[in-house]
Amino acid sequence: MNKEINELTKNNEKLTVETILTQWSKTYNPDGKPDWSHIFPYYADEIVFQDSIQRIEGIEKFQAMCNRLTKRCKSLVMDINHIIQDDQTVFMEWKMTMSFRFFPKKPIFGSTRLTINDNQQIIEQRDYYDLWGDIYDGIPIWRRIYRWFMRTFFG
Repeated sequence: MNKEINELTKNNEKLTVETILTQWSKTYNPDGKPDWSHIFPYYADEIVFQDSIQRIEGIEKFQAMCNRLTKRCKSLVMDINHIIQDDQTVFMEWKMTMSFRFFPKKPIFGSTRLTINDNQQIIEQRDYYDLWGDIYDGIPIWRRIYRWFMRTFFG
């Protein structure tokens, strides 16, 4: 473990809703690229991250994924609408608005479940969202085709 992580977790301070709201709000930037570097110490070396696109294991791969997203985004904003916590789980509902090089800003709605280990670090992050549905809803012809397809084959 690096020194920054040791300092953060040596007292086993509880990772709280307030900490998450404060620290995660510094991550996203409406006028520029996001920066996750200050929240990496809250993640365990063995972090398992999963969303609708990928599954990543380990802090180095997680950091690389975040850095790739930073390179691709012109801006990224996350509004946390609801957040609750029990002993080892935090659940939040959010709206993330992203802008890429050639595309306008587009909101994606989702939720995240964080699992916290005994050292008060995030050991698992699972993000839930419908990436294609939220993107296609902004494109009139594709919206109808996608929603028809989803209703016909999955609804």
